[in-house]
Amino acid sequence: MPFQMSQLESMHNNSAPADGTKILSDTETSISELKTLVAKFIADRDWHKYHTPKNIAVSVVLEASELLEHFQWSPPANEEIDAHKRLEIAEEMCDVIAYLLSLANVLDIDISSSMVAKMRKNCQKYPTSDYNGNWKKPEPL
Repeated sequence: MPFQMSQLESMHNNSAPADGTKILSDTETSISELKTLVAKFIADRDWHKYHTPKNIAVSVVLEASELLEHFQWSPPANEEIDAHKRLEIAEEMCDVIAYLLSLANVLDIDISSSMVAKMRKNCQKYPTSDYNGNWKKPEPL
């Protein structure tokens, strides 16, 4: 079932959607639905004029740095990240993803096909036979 903005409002209020639809999950939500969610959020606020590729790219980096702040100085082990900290990290991750989805919308980039192409390229650059358990970058060509 496609995402409805009423679901977003219900989630913001920490309640179940009034129309009986279920909360979204990664296994049930397409990238296209998330792109639509971000596009509607921007359209509802008439922010298109601010969402230039440069501005969005800058925002990605700024939000990524806010994510990194959670791990600055003494990165906690997984078991040291409590529920509140995990929520803060998730929110920063979502800020980064929202801007990336917005950039994909502005530049008309298909995320799924781009990801598959990039992973194919990575597999060629980092063949399992040479990089299994080895993190070193390959020598420049």
